[in-house]
Amino acid sequence: MNEKTAPRKVEKLLAVKGMNDILPPDSARWEALEERVRKLMQRFAYENVRTPIVEPTALFVRGLGEVTDIVEKEMYSFDDRLNGEALTLRPENTAGVVRAAIEHTLLYNGGKRLYYMGPMFRHERPQRGRYRQFHQIGAEALGFCGGEIDAELILMAHALWQELGLTDVELQINSLGQPEERNLHRAALIQHFEAQHDLLDEEAKRRLHLNPLRLLDSKNPAMQPLIEAAPRLLDFLGDASKRHLQAVTDVLDANGVAYSVNPRLVRGMDYYNLTVFEFVTTKLGSQGTICAGGRYDYLFEQVGGKPTPAVGWAIGMERVLELLKELGGADAAPALDAYAIVPDAASLPAAMACLQTLRAQGTSVLMHASAAEGMASMKSQFKRADASGARYALIFGADEMAQGLVTVKALRDAGIAQQTRALPEAAQWGKSLQSNA
Repeated sequence: MNEKTAPRKVEKLLAVKGMNDILPPDSARWEALEERVRKLMQRFAYENVRTPIVEPTALFVRGLGEVTDIVEKEMYSFDDRLNGEALTLRPENTAGVVRAAIEHTLLYNGGKRLYYMGPMFRHERPQRGRYRQFHQIGAEALGFCGGEIDAELILMAHALWQELGLTDVELQINSLGQPEERNLHRAALIQHFEAQHDLLDEEAKRRLHLNPLRLLDSKNPAMQPLIEAAPRLLDFLGDASKRHLQAVTDVLDANGVAYSVNPRLVRGMDYYNLTVFEFVTTKLGSQGTICAGGRYDYLFEQVGGKPTPAVGWAIGMERVLELLKELGGADAAPALDAYAIVPDAASLPAAMACLQTLRAQGTSVLMHASAAEGMASMKSQFKRADASGARYALIFGADEMAQGLVTVKALRDAGIAQQTRALPEAAQWGKSLQSNA
């Protein structure tokens, strides 16, 4: 073969850095968590909402705030090549849910409790628990102003940790008050940090007059003593803001939910007011926040809607699954009920008709498929059946098929006798194969 006819080597394509494939059997853990969440949301009467992954860039600039890390550094933004519209892959979904509620007049008949699950995108340095495509579970209560709704959302997240068996999770709570209270606190913060201007890093100096509250969220170790000595927003709260926080903590106390008030707790988006909270763990290093949220009563107005109170939270799915793994509580893939052994290709049509009957009434069955060289031997198929983790082997041998039967052999319990079952009665005996039977 000469150079002109030699096949060209095609470069192998890989996933984008920080955007991961989720493959079996790991994907079963994701499905198990999602199913738990759906059942939890149903018990709290929250309804599912699904919004686009791509939104107008202005939604996040106006909603999250221009002087935030997300807007300044982390968004995947681009211009639509057809019409030049500025678009962004959603870095979070609260703003999208609010946009949808406004666009579709969703609150016309009163408040709504909504939840979502899906991917978000931020251009960050990939590390454990922090990826460029990451997944969130979110809950949003729109149109409710009382502190009891803030508490309801916290109770819902707390219930999920209990169901998952997560014990090393701490609830921290704070109040950001109202804009006029934050303005007084803002002036005091600027005065405090300006007096120690030489101790500020370059990022803090840049943000000092733009958004001084964000300085309290700095992770720079050299600035921590200065941050600890800064004026506390709690000291600037008026009576109404204090009553709102008290309403939240009263419900938590009544339900035995432990918490600590963290006066330095702020959130990365500008839209929060009053209650903010985080569930944190010490088991995941620097990425210890697994759920965060709060009240955002002014976001509707910021993105073009009418004044509407709202509160919500988001859970990082990757971090919760990492924590489950760390604590040994990760959900395994559901057990396979049966593995179908079919040694003769002529038996496949009748065998597959039986398997379809079993699957229709809830039995999970994996059928051995022929390889390029033909049907595998009985010995080879039994090895595959045992390795599959199935509880039973269904043997569609020539002798059984001639009599309209299938042999059912237990693979995990030697005390259960091998039996033959009639193919036409599969709908009756199939349920006995199921792991919850």
